[in-house]
Amino acid sequence: MAGGFIGKASADGKQYPGKLTFRVFMTCMVAAFGGLIFGYDLGISDGSFLKKYFPEVYAKEMNMKPSDNQYCRFDSQILTLFTSSLYLAALVASVCSSYITRRWGRRLTMLCGGVLFLAGAGLNAFAYKIWMFIVGRMLLGFGIGCANKSVPIYVSEVAPYKYRGALNVMFQLAITIGIFVANILNYFFAKMKNGEGWRYSLGFAAVPAVMIIIGTIFLPDSPSSLIGRGKDEKAKQELIKIRGTTDVDEEFKDLVEASESSKAVEHQWSTLLKREYRPHLVMAIAIPFFQQLTGMNVITFCAPVLFRTIGFGSNASLMSSMITGGFNALASFVSIFTVDRFGRHKLFLEGGVQMFICQIVITVSIASKFGVDGNPGMLPKWYAFLVVGFICIYVMGFAWSWGPLSWLVTSEIFPLEVRSAAQSVNVSVNMLFTFAIAQVFTSMLCHMKFGLFIFFAFFVFIMSCFIYKFLPETTGVPIEEMSVVWQNHSYWKLSLQAKKLKPRWIIHVS
Repeated sequence: MAGGFIGKASADGKQYPGKLTFRVFMTCMVAAFGGLIFGYDLGISDGSFLKKYFPEVYAKEMNMKPSDNQYCRFDSQILTLFTSSLYLAALVASVCSSYITRRWGRRLTMLCGGVLFLAGAGLNAFAYKIWMFIVGRMLLGFGIGCANKSVPIYVSEVAPYKYRGALNVMFQLAITIGIFVANILNYFFAKMKNGEGWRYSLGFAAVPAVMIIIGTIFLPDSPSSLIGRGKDEKAKQELIKIRGTTDVDEEFKDLVEASESSKAVEHQWSTLLKREYRPHLVMAIAIPFFQQLTGMNVITFCAPVLFRTIGFGSNASLMSSMITGGFNALASFVSIFTVDRFGRHKLFLEGGVQMFICQIVITVSIASKFGVDGNPGMLPKWYAFLVVGFICIYVMGFAWSWGPLSWLVTSEIFPLEVRSAAQSVNVSVNMLFTFAIAQVFTSMLCHMKFGLFIFFAFFVFIMSCFIYKFLPETTGVPIEEMSVVWQNHSYWKLSLQAKKLKPRWIIHVS
């Protein structure tokens, strides 16, 4: 572990024995399959069904001339509503699954997510009416909501505290792999002569769904979940297996005490609103809110639109999306190998600076060629590649910072007694603003033009300042002892002392 605050936090808290066992590694890796379904859906953007189901948008695209305003090329509220409605369904599922997660454990919620996503993939692949697309996307959304709610909680509960960051980041790695695979399939299926490639693109979503279904069946329950359901002996045996040592008495005792504290809470939602939990609730809302306002999702599920706008042809834009998807996946490995060494704080801030600089450069590049009227004329290939290059650097900055850390940190900082409800808040905020960004992106691009990137750069600056000022470092701290980071933090320490409150048990929630 790195020194500085990380070492201090570890010294003030307990350090449980245990090692990174093959069992815990495989368990976390299988659980992270839940990220595949989210990533695959983010990456799928094959629009070859536009001609049949959105003829007005298709006609507008086909009739677009080089002299027309390229910023408004895909400005269609109907199309964006169809695309982004999935995230409203995910929001509903994340809230409704809170009871299931607490009452029957994380595994069942993950299994439900896989089954719902599989059903949605099947319905979309064989759709011949628009209502089948809509229902299919709702099912996909329900599946994503369940998976995003349960997987980060599960991984953070199972992982040893020394390796919790790296193992939890595998969820984000799975998301990026899902996006990358979807980008590749978009490119190849778009070349199908019969115009039915979109069916294969959407149908292949069944593959990650089957992976998480099969994987979840063989996953063990987390010790915290077993204790919460009164299976203490089984929980202790599982803790011994995943820690690779019989010396688990202290950690097990702390888990039991945390569980007893959580059982005294009858209504998680009302408890979460108490002043005692205000610092944690602020993080559950602010971090996913800022994550969506980095502008990354604009790049992810609107990449073909964006690249066509900056001068690439249809297939070339899909190829560019595939390239950025590859950089996204590779950069996630950087986070895996650095998050527990350098800490969450440094990665958050470094990623923020990198994204801010890239957005400014992209703004200048697009503004100088497209201007305000959106007529670039003949755009040199080298110039388009330059823009794509900075987009790739931006993507990497997100992939090793705000991408994985937004899920990781919010899965570390919540007390057991409100963990399930708090994670629902986290996922709900994430899905709400994913929906909002998806819904308004094309209109914002049409009206704000290159200023859209200035808009996101502004929020990257604000969120970096927020992290610097308000987020405690959580690296190397056992989740049962997480209260130490709030007690030692300059702002929250004074805030809690002013209210004459003592931080309670904090176990993680992404």
